Amino acid sequence: MPRAAGLGRAAALGPLLAAHVVAAIEPISVGIALGAASALTGYLSYTDLYCRFAECCREEQRLNASALKLELEEKLFGQHLATEVILKALTGFKNNKNPKKPLTLSLHGWAGTGKNFVSQIVAENLHSKGLKSNFVHLFVSTLHFPHEQHIKLYQDQLQGWIRGNVSACASSVFIFDEMDKLHPGVIDAIKPFLDYYEQVDGVSYRKAIFMFLSNAGGDLITKTALDFWRAGRKREDIQLKDLEPVLSVGVFNNKHSGLWRSGLIDRNLIDYFIPFLPLEYRHVKMCVRAEMRARGSAVDEDIVTRVAEEMTFFPKGEKIYSDKGCKTVQSRLDFH
Repeated sequence: MPRAAGLGRAAALGPLLAAHVVAAIEPISVGIALGAASALTGYLSYTDLYCRFAECCREEQRLNASALKLELEEKLFGQHLATEVILKALTGFKNNKNPKKPLTLSLHGWAGTGKNFVSQIVAENLHSKGLKSNFVHLFVSTLHFPHEQHIKLYQDQLQGWIRGNVSACASSVFIFDEMDKLHPGVIDAIKPFLDYYEQVDGVSYRKAIFMFLSNAGGDLITKTALDFWRAGRKREDIQLKDLEPVLSVGVFNNKHSGLWRSGLIDRNLIDYFIPFLPLEYRHVKMCVRAEMRARGSAVDEDIVTRVAEEMTFFPKGEKIYSDKGCKTVQSRLDFH
């Protein structure tokens, strides 16, 4: 279920979980490799040797905060708040050997502002295989929870999936995309796992990380950004305190947020509501340059300008913010 590219329907959760557990058991090929390696290298602990050939859950592995900071600063454009909050939240959480609850982050903003990109960066910095890791689980609301009449089924399956995977790896990461399209009530199934419990049915969830990605609240974020712009203030002057309280209340009261009247907000179980600001023309140009470099192409400023100018901007009068952020940069660059 949670690997969007490889898992199909939510109803298949049971067999998939079983397959996941089986896959975690040492395969014959790895066993042979271990024997050969032992003979060549001398004594190594079974765990250390096994982990040279297969992905292991390194619960005590420290976060390279410097590498994460550099990656966020170099690759995430126009999001000073997201960069600052995510870096501090992850660093503090990973440095705490005895957290009282899982780290829960809720990322909000219009499409194309970098929410999915950030979740990918975070996953890669926590588990080397990133979104392909056995310990990183991606849920897409429209794919995994499509039918409103199956909410109870989804809740049961979600609890089972999370329980099983946290039992296998305490530092598992769970990413919920398209939260604004999630039927209200589904996400409350995981409330006990996010609370301040030492264990739930014999399992501790305190070292897990949960990330929610949502377009909900984008209008509130844009309003604040626009107010700053019209007052002649820089977007970098916007602080978390200017947006987080408005976001939490707005999302709680929004029927289309996936967190509508959710116990996760009511019980203050979401640690940070992280706003992603709408992107300006200059940020779109940064995205185009980054995409050209990623393709191994020399940066051509004429093409950068043409792609940026093909985007549409709002509000109607000022035309400050890209209405799709950087979401269509890749496809538009294909035409040049």
